Amino acid sequence: MSSKKSNLSTSKNFCNRVIVGDCIENMKAIPEKSVDCIFADPPYNLQLGGDLHRPNNSKVDAVDNDWDQFDSLKAYDNFTMKWLSAARNTLSDDGTIWVIGSYHNIFRLGYIMQNLGFWILNDVIWRKSNPMPNFRGRRFTNAHETLIWAGKSEKSKYYFNYDAMKSLNEDLQMRSDWYLPLCTGGERLKDNEGKKAHPTQKPESLLYRVIMSSTRIGDTILDPFFGTGTTGAVAKKLRRSFIGLEKDKTYAKFAQERIDAIDPLNNNLVETKPKRELPRVPFGSLVERGLIEPGTVLTDSKNRYKVTVHADGSIITQNRVNKMQGSIHKVGAAVQNAPSCNGWTFWHYKEGRKSLPIDNLREKVRAEQNHA
Repeated sequence: MSSKKSNLSTSKNFCNRVIVGDCIENMKAIPEKSVDCIFADPPYNLQLGGDLHRPNNSKVDAVDNDWDQFDSLKAYDNFTMKWLSAARNTLSDDGTIWVIGSYHNIFRLGYIMQNLGFWILNDVIWRKSNPMPNFRGRRFTNAHETLIWAGKSEKSKYYFNYDAMKSLNEDLQMRSDWYLPLCTGGERLKDNEGKKAHPTQKPESLLYRVIMSSTRIGDTILDPFFGTGTTGAVAKKLRRSFIGLEKDKTYAKFAQERIDAIDPLNNNLVETKPKRELPRVPFGSLVERGLIEPGTVLTDSKNRYKVTVHADGSIITQNRVNKMQGSIHKVGAAVQNAPSCNGWTFWHYKEGRKSLPIDNLREKVRAEQNHA
């Protein structure tokens, strides 16, 4: 058995559990390279000086817990170095990590991550639709937090489900600024006295995007600062495994009860395979199957360019002066004077009065293969 398979097998002992204790020590016990993705919401080291009050003199329920207190920036940096190093050891070579923070700590986190060899892929701005006001009126309202998304190294062949993110965004490319609300209402966990169970509970919508974009069904997600279990709740819903590490027994209890109450979605409701992972269908196979006949004229969507389909699956421009023959991609790029072209979406065929992209025919072939 390969070491990778052995690690994955051993990591099953940690999966779908909320483990109480020191996150650094517990990460050291997790097999190396056994985790596919990490989401980390570490202490922000907010450095709050005294109580904060609203204009009506009511006290703001701010983050003043012991776990967010550090003696100095050096102490915070040492803690950050230790937990990030332990986390990196658990991450597979092609895995990715998400780390969220505010202006208090995100720049220190990014600096240390790069020093450890992580390769930053994106910084994502979570723009809050309902941020807490700036009661003192001495600064801009702090209306966002930053997520750093990074591969384990520059050579990591990381996973990104571009197509799922595009679908979530009404068929537009998902941008790196996410407009989402804070965790409020029924989603916010409360204790017996009606107070917040955790001061920094993240909204499920945020973790939904993180998990859908960078993991597959069955992947294992590690959260070293599990809190009340948002990562585990969304992971279970989306049929991923999770490892939750939490120091506080009370938070861990809330997390476990929350996760136990969740039913996973059916596979067919969760999985959106990126197009690049779908079975390859050469254009020539459409000709072989008779879905496109040799001699068929293809055009772009605006009828600016016309080509004829050759029997070998190539296409030929109809321009007599600069006649060109090649693949649907090569010729599509040439007629536009562009460096590249996706011929599947550029070239269209006629079906009655409709002009449809030849990609429709490729999808028919894929559907046949899936039902074979």
